[in-house]
Amino acid sequence: MTNTNTPTLDRVAGPADLRAMSDAELGTVADELRGEVVRAVSQTGGHLGSSLGVVELSVAIHAVFDTPRDKLVWDVGHQCYPHKILTGRRARMSGLRQGGGISGFTKRSESEYDPFGAAHSSTSISAALGFTVGRDMGKPTGDAIAVIGDGSISAGMAYEALNNAGHEGRRMFVILNDNEMSIAPPVGAMSSYLSSLSGLSRKGPFGGLVAMVEGMEQMAPKPVRDGARRARELVTGLESRGTFFEELGFDYIGPIDGHDMTQLLSVLRGAKARATGPVLIHCCTVKGKGYSHAEGSDDKYHGVSKFDVGTGVQAKAKANAPSYTGVFGDALTREAAEDPSIVAITAAMPSGTGVDRMAKQFPGRVFDVGIAEQHGVTFAAGMAASGLEPFCAIYSTFLQRGYDQLIHDVALQNLPVLFAIDRAGLVGGDGATHQGSYDICFMRCLPNMTIMAPADEDECRQMLYTGLQLEGPAAVRYPRGSGPGVLPEQEMRALPVGKAQLRRKGNGIALLAFGAMVGAAESIGARLDASVVNMRFVKPLDVDMVMRMADTHDALVTIEDGVVAGGAGGAIIECLAEQGKLIPVLNIGIGDRIIEHGSRGDNLADAGLDEESLYRTIDNWRPSVPAAAPGGIV
Repeated sequence: MTNTNTPTLDRVAGPADLRAMSDAELGTVADELRGEVVRAVSQTGGHLGSSLGVVELSVAIHAVFDTPRDKLVWDVGHQCYPHKILTGRRARMSGLRQGGGISGFTKRSESEYDPFGAAHSSTSISAALGFTVGRDMGKPTGDAIAVIGDGSISAGMAYEALNNAGHEGRRMFVILNDNEMSIAPPVGAMSSYLSSLSGLSRKGPFGGLVAMVEGMEQMAPKPVRDGARRARELVTGLESRGTFFEELGFDYIGPIDGHDMTQLLSVLRGAKARATGPVLIHCCTVKGKGYSHAEGSDDKYHGVSKFDVGTGVQAKAKANAPSYTGVFGDALTREAAEDPSIVAITAAMPSGTGVDRMAKQFPGRVFDVGIAEQHGVTFAAGMAASGLEPFCAIYSTFLQRGYDQLIHDVALQNLPVLFAIDRAGLVGGDGATHQGSYDICFMRCLPNMTIMAPADEDECRQMLYTGLQLEGPAAVRYPRGSGPGVLPEQEMRALPVGKAQLRRKGNGIALLAFGAMVGAAESIGARLDASVVNMRFVKPLDVDMVMRMADTHDALVTIEDGVVAGGAGGAIIECLAEQGKLIPVLNIGIGDRIIEHGSRGDNLADAGLDEESLYRTIDNWRPSVPAAAPGGIV
């Protein structure tokens, strides 16, 4: 992709071209690159604000360091679009997050300039330290540079990595991208610490750089000076003891203006020339920088759909039904009004999970723990042990990060934590790293756990209410986006635990569908004259319904939007084996493979879970099924 308004950027085929440019030309590249990012994302959607905030930083890093020999590791990857444009993928940006196009995150298989894949937060420092050890043990790699945001650095894994890197004392670079604007407002003591910085160390090989940074700060505009003061207050702590990072063994440089190319280049060059051990460079940036509609918009322009560059108006598809997230948020708020013991926990996703709706009415009962799923799960367990009724709202892909806590602190203690698992199944544009494919299989093995999967919006509400009545842990998993449009019942009622629902009587084959796949199963059942069961519960399984179907049909087909291995279909087979029942069973779900990015429709088709693919699979399999002994139908 080239543009007549980007003559300097047009000269950049890769980072080597940046290293041949003057500092003034690099500043021009950054200006042109910012407009290019806006144009590209306006056509595809994606993570805009975070990418605009690191334009100058991306240019400066690639101009100073010898990438790809030097390993640049972006944390999360929300901010990697300028990096992708500078590293030979400019022409492919029109396919960003689209089926067959490039990923919205860094991805090792996509480019040699992506040495480490990312999409979940707080991994960059650990990975960069790994590259550093590899270099010191003779592997063909240079310096490692981790870029991590102020939200991500609050997570426990980042602390662990900082502690280990400081102990190792090896030469590496951590760049703290401090924009004071996570997807949700940053929370936690680290954020407050970064916001209370008061003094800079002049010791060690970087004393001159520190003095230079202070001098630049005094000449900067007032908003920059104010940001730098806030940043110092965030990082330094006790003046007599140096910064938190220095106490861990890092040389600390900053804060610097992350949008001042001259300052960035000077600091990065100085750090590269002088570093002997780990160095942390503290950059203050503005999320959405240079695009007025994105600056200061909190999460509005974090993840965007296609939009008009001039107006900033996003092209949102009209939903014909409420989203499952909204249904959960409304149901939670309703129940919270009735029961003062109900509390909600989220990990940096209050609006993404819908708990912001409860927060508006009951702010003292909603807890955003930040990017800290491990802590969030155990925090919820402690609340449950105290007698409260905690709803722990976490995306399926992020609940993976709290798995030890899910086992040890919730399931083994049989504590009544209700997990609202959003984005279960296939999610679309965020791709492989965010697919909610694994929650059934990693929860099904847990003792005391009840797992529910609603077929529609009303069932989602009723299942949440059902979970509240249980004395142990429970999970309700539901997909991204809208449901089929079922009108909710006003009365909340507890569903019979472990009981399925027969949706259609048919002949020959019974389709046993879970959650979001029930609608497609009903359509296919009508075409094949098959029976259709809405299983509702993955655990406990409705053994009576399974055996009833097995006794009255020639074959069973299970359909789910999670992985087949260890999934709900496997529970059906285990049930039949325990009952000594021999009958052909076809398990349909996500196979032993990775589903990449694209639209959710693309994802379903890729996995063979769209209606037409399901119909063909079942119809092609049917002739191989031997006729069962007489027994009749339901």
